[in-house]
Amino acid sequence: MNMRKIKYFSIAKLAIALCVSMLVGCTSIPTMVPDMAMASSHPVQLDGAHGPLTAHQSKAILARLKKNGDDTNIFDKHLALEAEIVGSPLVVGNKVELLVDGPTTYSAMFAAIANAKDHINMETFIIEDDEIGQRFAELLISKQRSGVQVNLIYDSVGSINTPEAFFNALEDVGVNVLEFNPINPLNMRKSWQVNQRDHRKLLVIDGQVAFVGGINISSVYSSGSFKKSKSQNEKQPWRDTHLRLIGPVVSEFQKLFMATWSQQKGELLAARNYFPELGNKGNEVVRAIGSSPEEPYSQIYATLLSAINSAETRVFLTNAYFVPDPQLLAALKDAVQRGVDVRLLLPEKTDSVMVFYASRSYYDELLSANVKIYERQDALLHAKTALIDGVWSTIGSTNLDWRSFVNNQEINAVILGQDFGDQMQALFEKDLESSKLVTLESWRKRPVSSRIKERAARLWARFL
Repeated sequence: MNMRKIKYFSIAKLAIALCVSMLVGCTSIPTMVPDMAMASSHPVQLDGAHGPLTAHQSKAILARLKKNGDDTNIFDKHLALEAEIVGSPLVVGNKVELLVDGPTTYSAMFAAIANAKDHINMETFIIEDDEIGQRFAELLISKQRSGVQVNLIYDSVGSINTPEAFFNALEDVGVNVLEFNPINPLNMRKSWQVNQRDHRKLLVIDGQVAFVGGINISSVYSSGSFKKSKSQNEKQPWRDTHLRLIGPVVSEFQKLFMATWSQQKGELLAARNYFPELGNKGNEVVRAIGSSPEEPYSQIYATLLSAINSAETRVFLTNAYFVPDPQLLAALKDAVQRGVDVRLLLPEKTDSVMVFYASRSYYDELLSANVKIYERQDALLHAKTALIDGVWSTIGSTNLDWRSFVNNQEINAVILGQDFGDQMQALFEKDLESSKLVTLESWRKRPVSSRIKERAARLWARFL
């Protein structure tokens, strides 16, 4: 009998286990030093295709990134911020493609998988047994049969509704399948940590192409969110953002996949060329950031908080699940006091009612501090992105809530430079065209029933 997932472990038992785990293992977000982004005391070190660059090479690249020679220290400040965060290096020579919504992202993924020659490493929170999930399964099985090694990590809770037969079909042809922190305690690999989940969305092809962002493997993403009209029977479209990256930084994402595989005690991977020689593919400076509950604090959280505290002109955050801790709230309000244009793009509809009302419980405080809040209409917003001062961008799996910062494995790409920042700015503005501005006056006229739901949900903010 395959003991990977025992189906008699019911949803009810899982819910009880999650509640107990959350109450017993509750932790707080560590207090971050607010001025982490102050200028570094040493020269910024960049990595290229062949390792660390010389000081002269780094200086030339940084000069090129300062668009039009603007008389501003904004880029320098954000560069110093990234240089001071401990972890993966700043890597030059990358090409980054912005992928908007499911159809565009899946099309790019399918093409990359079809062209795979050596291996495919995939890590996802949700992989469903639906039309999209079956399409991925068929492609992965086909590539495995052709001699390409496929390695898959999926989250036990995120993919709880996916039948065991789905994964058995992959394993039967030689795909290495690893279930992250199994919900069945009989299958645990170490102490039972059911509350720690793998929320990452990562696909690496041949060690040369990486996909990172907020999109799971599910048919809910099958339609785009910017269509002018949709049929009466068409389901609510999901609005999300993903990235396709080529260049030296792909090795950093590959390392994060390998680390998870090792930590979860997956079977020894077949020998493949997981770290091929990578040449320069573009002009983007990128950092791959992975956060894990095993670490003292979330590097993604620390980096974002520092970037907000360093902001001089604007902070544009797009996020599906916004349940901020006191530090993030303070950082946003302080930025407004410094004259920074702070805008939050949040969902008008959601797939998580508790998070939805917990998020709205912060609206009055934020609106009173002159933070601008927009709600995306006509689509279910699931994106997790940020643009700060037009030069610091991030896209990934990380929500702005306690779960992402404390309990989840997350993954983000941070991109430095104004060229990519301009693309992010254009996308944010396009979203605003389909959004509604929430004003303090209108907000305070909401029904009493909504206020009660918000207060109730707020009590559970740390556990959502």
